[in-house]
Amino acid sequence: MAIKSKKNSSLKRKKTRKKTKTPFKKSILIIISVLLVIVFVVFGYFLGKKTETNSVKKDNVFEDLSQLKTKKPKDAPKRVIIKPLEAKNIEKPIIPKMEEKKEESILLAYRGKKPKLAIVIDDVHNKKQLQMIQRLKMKITPSIFPPYSLAKKSHFLAKNLTHYMIHLPMESATKKFNTQTKTLMTSFSDEEIVDRVMELRKLFPKGKYVNNHTGSVFTSDYHAMKKLYIALKLEGFVFVDSFTQASSKVEQIAHEYGDAYVRRDSFIDNVQTIKSIQKQLKVAVEIAKKKGYAIVIGHPHEVTMQALKHAKSILNEVELVYIDEIYRRK
Repeated sequence: MAIKSKKNSSLKRKKTRKKTKTPFKKSILIIISVLLVIVFVVFGYFLGKKTETNSVKKDNVFEDLSQLKTKKPKDAPKRVIIKPLEAKNIEKPIIPKMEEKKEESILLAYRGKKPKLAIVIDDVHNKKQLQMIQRLKMKITPSIFPPYSLAKKSHFLAKNLTHYMIHLPMESATKKFNTQTKTLMTSFSDEEIVDRVMELRKLFPKGKYVNNHTGSVFTSDYHAMKKLYIALKLEGFVFVDSFTQASSKVEQIAHEYGDAYVRRDSFIDNVQTIKSIQKQLKVAVEIAKKKGYAIVIGHPHEVTMQALKHAKSILNEVELVYIDEIYRRK
């Protein structure tokens, strides 16, 4: 009986131990489960925040894109355009343009029954001078100074004229002749030369012919004269060489571009007497007879006007014409 009671008591202890172990394990499992849930909740929370941030960023990007699409042109930054004239060497952009404009070659006009004589009066800069020329009622071409200090509105003289020239001051060997406003100098940059020609086009929108005032140095400088010749040609001008210097390079440059060389044959009033002027007119008539035409240059002196007024018998052997009746563009 004593042995049985010992066995029963040991069995009871084991059962008690099992009973005490089971609730402890359950509590541990519960704690672990709770911790895992907390971990998952926290992880899920931060993951959700990250996703939300990314979606906000995407929304902002699309918002920016939509703004760009709907942006008006006036709000867009202005384009910076570099003009060809800002280039340091004008020959590169200009010469190809000249090749495209082959129809712009300068040619001699057709000859008439009589030799042709064109009389050009240089240095015109006021209304009185122009009226003296017009009163002669002869085909005489006035060559008008661009505006300068003594005649700031001289370009208006050409407003109602069909036939005229522009008398452009250019560098001379005599320094006092280089003081006139905007005299073209061989030291000028390409841009300064081009700007001056563009200014002439604005001042004389219908102008066709330009001749040099003085200019012995400028016309003898091949590079300076070539730049001017190209710029004038592109603006629709024909350069008439006043031929103040035998070393002028204008003929060479004109022939390089297949143009007829346009130059004066004589000055008629270097000596300002009626007798001398009429003698020079007779010389001009003989030149015209030999080659079919001639160009002479005089100045708006009263004595020159008087000599021309009484020279009709001398001029009977030629057809008196404007400069544009001798030369034309193809």
